[in-house]
Amino acid sequence: MKIDVEKSDANSATIALEIEADKVNVEYNKVCKRLSQRLNIPGFRRGKAPRQVVEKAVGVDRIKQEVLERLLPTVFADAISEHQLDIVAPPQVDEYKFETGSPLVVKASVELRPDVKLPDLTTVKVDVPKFERGDDALDEELNIIVERMTTLEPVVDRAATDTDFVNINFSGTVEGQAIRGGSAKNYMLDLANSAFIEGFAEQVAGHKIGEEFKVNVTFPGDYHDSQLAGKPAEFQVTINEIKEKVVPELDDDLARKCGPYDSLEQLKTEVGKFIDNKVDYENEFRKQKAIIDALVDAAEVDVPDSMVNREAKVLQEEVQQRFKAQGLNWEQFVDQQGGQSIWDNLRDEALRRVQTSLTFGAVAKDANIVVTEAEFHQEIAQLAREKGMDEKQAMRQLANNAQAAQSLNDLILSRKIIAYLLERVEVNYVDAPDEADEGASQASGAAVASALEQEEYEVLSED
Repeated sequence: MKIDVEKSDANSATIALEIEADKVNVEYNKVCKRLSQRLNIPGFRRGKAPRQVVEKAVGVDRIKQEVLERLLPTVFADAISEHQLDIVAPPQVDEYKFETGSPLVVKASVELRPDVKLPDLTTVKVDVPKFERGDDALDEELNIIVERMTTLEPVVDRAATDTDFVNINFSGTVEGQAIRGGSAKNYMLDLANSAFIEGFAEQVAGHKIGEEFKVNVTFPGDYHDSQLAGKPAEFQVTINEIKEKVVPELDDDLARKCGPYDSLEQLKTEVGKFIDNKVDYENEFRKQKAIIDALVDAAEVDVPDSMVNREAKVLQEEVQQRFKAQGLNWEQFVDQQGGQSIWDNLRDEALRRVQTSLTFGAVAKDANIVVTEAEFHQEIAQLAREKGMDEKQAMRQLANNAQAAQSLNDLILSRKIIAYLLERVEVNYVDAPDEADEGASQASGAAVASALEQEEYEVLSED
């Protein structure tokens, strides 16, 4: 086999292959044999039809395609290994010449991993906004507990108030036409925290169970649906049920309902420990993020658009899957936010992810950081214990799931790289900026960012 590799630029190369006719012919005959075993060809038992008959039955082009699919991965792997190409995506066949009885000639392009110039880690210094425990942190956590223990109790002898929850049926019209998506049955509405059009919840309050009444509101002028923006709407509403919030007292009885606590003071002590742990966790998270951001910003790497677009498409699929899982409408989200705006935000996130991945890879290579077999098995054992599984069962699952195994390996490697950076980068904690200012600076792309929030990867299942 002849192999010729020519670098087009720093991030791409062309692989030209010429595979001997004999080798191609052997694979061609194997494919014909396999196809004949799957086909019902009149006059022949399965697997006994001659090559010429199989070619006529399925077509030479189909046979050639399967030959390429079987030959090229191994051939490309040999070429990549021989020439030590650090690729970031599988080779893409640009052209080929495939004539039976002649050598197979293939020309393919490959994308190479961009070079990364790392900074001297001892010169990298980061300021980390320190997370402090607020003076009212304990009261806030206790209020959360009270809210969690709050119940909804049905009421039948009075009208709904602005703090109640109501189960309603409603249907809306604009200019006599039904509003698309503007009707529902048995919808539970929190009158104190309604996301409905302004004025809707206020007009529901004051009515009793079984009442049928009209609610008149006006859609905002900047409403996402231009056909409804600024127009008055009428909703026919029926109250099916009214529930009031019953807020428990913050006392010893509530503490005992929350867990193995004999008194409110014991609960407060445990909540205080929880807050302190949360502060420590948040500061550790901020420190790691600041170090990673500083390193990526300081590293010099030219990321090709092809890598960014490929990652952006992966992120888009992630967002669409999460929308689907949450019962949300992706197409409606695109209409509201604008397709180009969403894509730009996805590309921004994709660029950062690619930059981080390339920089981490360069650090691992430069410091010779690898995941040992012992570390991999130790992580599997820990995951198995957490899920109450047998370690051998966990190993079998990973053996049958290459993607999960790679994700676990990447997770361990990332931890080791971060630990390496923590030992070398100087960190200085500073006062945190005003939350309002910080929030304003992060407003752009918030809708997409919220959909891209990281979730812990489920490596092992219990099935």
